[in-house]
Amino acid sequence: MSFGIFNIPIPTNEPVKEYRPGSPERVAVKQAIQGFRDNETDIPMYIGGREVRTERKLRIAPPHDHQHTLGYFYEGEKEHVEQAISAALAAKEKWANLSWANRASIFLKAADLIAGPYRARINAATMLGQSKNAYQAEIDSACELIDFLRFNVHYADEIYRQQPNSSVGVWNRLEYRPLEGFVFALTPFNFTAIAGNLPTSAAMMGNTVVWKPAYTQALSAKVIMEVLQEAGLPDGVINLIYVDGPVAGDVIFNHADFAGIHFTGSTGVFQKIWGTIGANIHKYKSYPRIVGETGGKDFVLVHESAEVDEVAAGLIRGAFEYQGQKCSAASRAYVPKTLWPAIEAKMKQFLGEIKMGPTEDFSNFINAVIDERAFKKITTYIDEAKKSDQVQLIAGGEYDGSKGYYIEPTVLQVFDPGYRTMCEEIFGPVLSVYVYEPDEFDTIVQLVNTTSPYALTGSIFSKNREVIEQVTKELQNAAGNFYINDKPTGAVVGQQPFGGARASGTNDKAGSALNLYRWISARTIKETLVPPKVYEYPFLEADKIF
Repeated sequence: MSFGIFNIPIPTNEPVKEYRPGSPERVAVKQAIQGFRDNETDIPMYIGGREVRTERKLRIAPPHDHQHTLGYFYEGEKEHVEQAISAALAAKEKWANLSWANRASIFLKAADLIAGPYRARINAATMLGQSKNAYQAEIDSACELIDFLRFNVHYADEIYRQQPNSSVGVWNRLEYRPLEGFVFALTPFNFTAIAGNLPTSAAMMGNTVVWKPAYTQALSAKVIMEVLQEAGLPDGVINLIYVDGPVAGDVIFNHADFAGIHFTGSTGVFQKIWGTIGANIHKYKSYPRIVGETGGKDFVLVHESAEVDEVAAGLIRGAFEYQGQKCSAASRAYVPKTLWPAIEAKMKQFLGEIKMGPTEDFSNFINAVIDERAFKKITTYIDEAKKSDQVQLIAGGEYDGSKGYYIEPTVLQVFDPGYRTMCEEIFGPVLSVYVYEPDEFDTIVQLVNTTSPYALTGSIFSKNREVIEQVTKELQNAAGNFYINDKPTGAVVGQQPFGGARASGTNDKAGSALNLYRWISARTIKETLVPPKVYEYPFLEADKIF
């Protein structure tokens, strides 16, 4: 056998393609879209490398064209969860013992497959299945997922190289073992990259995984599995199941080999999971790792020194890209009275130019929200706001769910900073603005800090460095990702590790080594090169008498 210490390719962020008219990427993704529209996709579960189908077929449709059938996925039951766990445990030893170079190569190949032959396919699946425009799909399902795979390999290599000092006559070593048992990855609809990262980051560190994607992300989840299979991921390392949440949870959280959960979703669900794990803690071989990112009520704080056009652009992009269905989306803004008329006018100008419609029409900035349930929830907030004497409708407010789940980008000016749209996560294209007197700025800073239980993202717009320093310090716990003169969205792997605390999650920073540490358990090995042969120490010697 030959040996070597190998250097991982240095990762760089995947360049974002522009999809200009006539560009090769635009032609390719349109062809892929047409292929998905012309042929209904069969989406099985993947358990132990087998494609598993059941009698229960569930239909998927584009949120912006819910009469059209994209395909069907197969919903499983308790037995399929048990099969997935068994497959993960059966694959565990062989996968954990595979050399790091060969494990890493699988994920590096997966990144290159997405960057190349699968790019149009995974973007098209995201555009249709999750109603993302071409640019939002590109930065998510292509670039961010590629970055997660490449940078996580780099971070894992850095972790493995971290070793303790050794004293004379001793060689100290650290082994970074995978967790004992299986990891459960529970992923959301809104980012294909998150759906890919949550299972692969744990698997990269030698774990085997049961993966349950959101049903509304089934089409792009299938493409992810196609990529991983072509990249050479062994059977049973990642097992994809479509099972109702409580059914899956009842099996997984009662299993002795449950080793951890990698979660992105709602705060309520995560808190319930945490409570269940706590109640069952005596059942597990080890204390499970609980890693979760759960959403936010993300703020934009505007100082009177800010530039009007920059604020308006930041609010429009931050609040309404991907219909506000980002856990980092700007959903509450605090604007000084001196700047509000100009900012309001500029935002209205921008919103008057924005088009809304299907993702297949590349001129549309706004598309549909994910499903009927989300549509009803968001529009209920809008209807209530329209009736309230505490709110003035500034822009938008109209909606139509007849063909697609379309909701206009909506701006509300609230007169009570504690009004519910300033406090509660809506997860849709609704921005609430509170206009304050400039001399109340210090009070507003504290209001930002205490209004919401979340602490995911936030930003300050100001040209005054003293103000920037003040706000950065006073709001240090209000956002895990804090932005200066920028929208509070768009974290890039390797540049802005992502995650928040308080009700926003465990702040384990996806896109950094911090996250990968959660999926390993270190073992210290001390080897004494020449062991002593007697038990005595020098201090035991008798004093000499002169």
